[in-house]
Amino acid sequence: MGSHSQGNKPELSPNYPGNRAPLASKTYIELPVGTIRPQGWLKEQLNRMRTGMTGHLDSIYPQVAGQRNGWLGGDGDVWERGPYWIDGLLPLAYIMNDAELKKKVQPWIEWTLQSQKPNGYFGPDTDREPEEGLQRNNAHDWWPKMVMLKVMQQYYSATGDKRIIPFMTNYFNYQLKELPNHPLGNWTFWGEQRGGDNLMMVYWLYNITGDPFLLELGELIHEQTFNWTDVFLNQDHLSRQHSLHCVNLGQGFKEPVIYFQQNQNPEQLEAVKKAVRDMRNTIGLPIGLWAGDELLRFGNPVQGSELCTAVEMMYSLESILQVTGDVQWADHLEKIAYNALPTQTSDDFGARQYYQQVNQVKVSRDMRNFVTPHHDTDNLFGELTGYPCCTSNMHQGWPKFTQNLWYATNDKGIAALIYAPSEVSAKVGNGKLITVKESTQYPFEEAITFTFEFPDKKEEDVKFPFHLRIPQWCKNPAITINGEEVMLETRQGEIARINRTWKNNDKVVLRLPMEVSISRWYDGGAAVERGPLLYALKMNENWQKKTTEPHETKRYGKWYYQVTSNSPWNYALPISNLRKENIDKAFIVERKNRISDYPWTLQGAPLAIRTKGLRLPGWKEYNGSAGPVPYFTQQGEDVGDEENIELIPYGCSTLRIAVFPVRNK
Repeated sequence: MGSHSQGNKPELSPNYPGNRAPLASKTYIELPVGTIRPQGWLKEQLNRMRTGMTGHLDSIYPQVAGQRNGWLGGDGDVWERGPYWIDGLLPLAYIMNDAELKKKVQPWIEWTLQSQKPNGYFGPDTDREPEEGLQRNNAHDWWPKMVMLKVMQQYYSATGDKRIIPFMTNYFNYQLKELPNHPLGNWTFWGEQRGGDNLMMVYWLYNITGDPFLLELGELIHEQTFNWTDVFLNQDHLSRQHSLHCVNLGQGFKEPVIYFQQNQNPEQLEAVKKAVRDMRNTIGLPIGLWAGDELLRFGNPVQGSELCTAVEMMYSLESILQVTGDVQWADHLEKIAYNALPTQTSDDFGARQYYQQVNQVKVSRDMRNFVTPHHDTDNLFGELTGYPCCTSNMHQGWPKFTQNLWYATNDKGIAALIYAPSEVSAKVGNGKLITVKESTQYPFEEAITFTFEFPDKKEEDVKFPFHLRIPQWCKNPAITINGEEVMLETRQGEIARINRTWKNNDKVVLRLPMEVSISRWYDGGAAVERGPLLYALKMNENWQKKTTEPHETKRYGKWYYQVTSNSPWNYALPISNLRKENIDKAFIVERKNRISDYPWTLQGAPLAIRTKGLRLPGWKEYNGSAGPVPYFTQQGEDVGDEENIELIPYGCSTLRIAVFPVRNK
């Protein structure tokens, strides 16, 4: 048994092929789509996607996701939104093994394959006159094809359809010839900013075919992509408002690490680490994202954070984690998935919110202080409110998260790096198939149980290493095997590697004790955290469904939800309670006896923290948001008496205060 911080070096021929030389070895290797199956609350989450917008977007949003879409040969939308939907629908269909959803995916696959021309070009090729609510121009743009390449890669992973390999080979040959004349930014700047997605698919194909021209193409794509490495290492974008588009940052974030596989310059890895350090004190928010509505803003908790930013940053972190094996990125991924993601969709997955606010006291038709407002619809829950890109793009979040719960390892083992209830079937050791069941209520509980099963009953034992992540926030992890404590050096922020001969029904229990901690954010405001979860003030919520004015329905949909409250929200936290020696007494954690099948609700919140708050009578609403207030004040006469307040997991809230002013009572 041993412990290490950055995964493993390849020692043996792995059961699942990783990177082909001369690309740097991947620390962890993605498993085929469909081999990881959600259980518990995560299965319920994906079920709600299946019965909600993800499974029915073709009827909910027919003008874009229906038969008129250019990616089905129609005269409608030819740009990103159709491929966006399939980029989430496809992994959902195959993870859930849902025949009806697979039927919805297949026409998009078939039309795309058949659209390929002799020169390798694929996709829509005709620009048409503008039509409200549709994107009918820039058909030749490189960007939407990048999304469709991700779709085709996942389709191959799920089905092994051999048509995908020559299809992508022909297209990449086309790119190698065309990019010198029509670079990534030729039609729009989106392709130039998001070239990392293109680069990922080039390397993926190279690992299958070994065609040398793909490495030449990789260099060309990197050269034409916005220089994220230099931005992160040497420029001031992350400390300057309005410098970047919020989603471009989420998508571009992975590019330095993706390209590292080819150039193997450690600066590429340092660039993303420096970016996170810089964002922490400028644009950063405690949900693992940043203020960007849509251009970057300093991290005032009433600035917006776009739903597309959440799912794209999750995808970037998943990609980075595979390459580096660095626990930092797994911790960061859970922070977004378990805080930002669940609160930005309705419980039935029938509506979504374009911008969420960390301090969100009302969901309403008000003109907020956003740099890119879409009339007064930005923080409403609806089908098209705000801007409709998220209606199509949000679907990749949970399925791809599920797909990255487990990895194969170069030492013929298996790794659990992200924790959620699930089950995986994979080859380990000398090609032996095993099933591992992960039983847990994480992130709401501290214990995670892994049960190893051998489908082949003739197998008595199998030797292989099992990799487990120890989060940076966990000080005293503990591991038992079949009830006996493992004497394993398990340090914060590292990977624990258990290499042994496993028997059928062996059980590993990982315990990750969670402690309440206080982090400081915008203007010294305080956030209450415990494990991977951020906590927020619990407020009553009154949801009302409203009808959109007829002249706005094409743009914003026919209806929306507004959410209001009669709860007070203008609380500060007493500074004395935030001192380390007082936290345990000042913040009392309460657990429910039973966690509901779907825990991300106000009523079903599995945990609460009881503490004291100080009312600030002068802190009032301004344009639908919590108004300006000094978040950190040593002395102040603007405070009332102490009151009991209740905090719940941020992901269970819609209305909330999560970054609190601090006052000296």
